[in-house]
Amino acid sequence: QVQLAESGGGLVQTGGSLTLSCTASGHTFSSGLSGWFRQAPGQEREFVAARERVPTITYYSDSVKGRFTCSVDNATNTLYLQMSSLLPEDTAVYYCATSSRYGRASSPLLYDYWGQGTQVTVSS
Repeated sequence: QVQLAESGGGLVQTGGSLTLSCTASGHTFSSGLSGWFRQAPGQEREFVAARERVPTITYYSDSVKGRFTCSVDNATNTLYLQMSSLLPEDTAVYYCATSSRYGRASSPLLYDYWGQGTQVTVSS
């Protein structure tokens, strides 16, 4: 049974930074596909970033490219999302997810396991 748990969310001012963490049991981030999605109230779940391990490729949505960095610490089996230059429109619940399959990394349908989410609020 795979379980994912996000942490690191909180309240930050515009222009600030946060780093989200995702830990896993029953799964290793050193293989497969791992991603971050977010969902704002009344909106659909939105792709943020994803990382394939073989080969190592990282994808970002246009809205976060250049501001967010998705990475994996294999020693601690932790998936990170480093967020900087945060904007009010980045406010959402952020989810980590994993998939043993490869395909369209931006599609939430590809992912098998999801965390419970962590709230990120950016004040203007």
